[in-house]
Amino acid sequence: MELLIVVAIILIIATIAIPNLLRSRQAAAETAAVSTLKAINTAQVTYLSTPGGNAGTLPDLVTAGLLDSRFAGGTVSGFNFSVTASGLDYTASATPASANSGRFAYFTLPDAVIRYSTATTGCGGPGGNCFPAGMSGLPVQ
Repeated sequence: MELLIVVAIILIIATIAIPNLLRSRQAAAETAAVSTLKAINTAQVTYLSTPGGNAGTLPDLVTAGLLDSRFAGGTVSGFNFSVTASGLDYTASATPASANSGRFAYFTLPDAVIRYSTATTGCGGPGGNCFPAGMSGLPVQ
């Protein structure tokens, strides 16, 4: 009987603790994604100052030694990173690789402001959405 009570108490504690642990993991991955987008912005500024003066894609930034080789695969810390570049303009985006990786997706433009994603499908977030309701395209605070 005592063993059943101990097991029940452990199950109650686990029921409370596990969702908080998952939420903490998601928050950590999202913070890492925002920090990584900041690193991509810094790499782009450096890459733009090289001869030729155009923005670079992820492979270009890795080849130039401005980002480490983890970015060659595109997935870092549970987020898929991509960079589209055209002349001086670029868009760097981070989308969760799965629903457990993060709740939101982010993107940045040459103005270096990190914003919530404007995508409504194709994301790993809950229901396929990657932005908080009413905050699509707004800066992350």
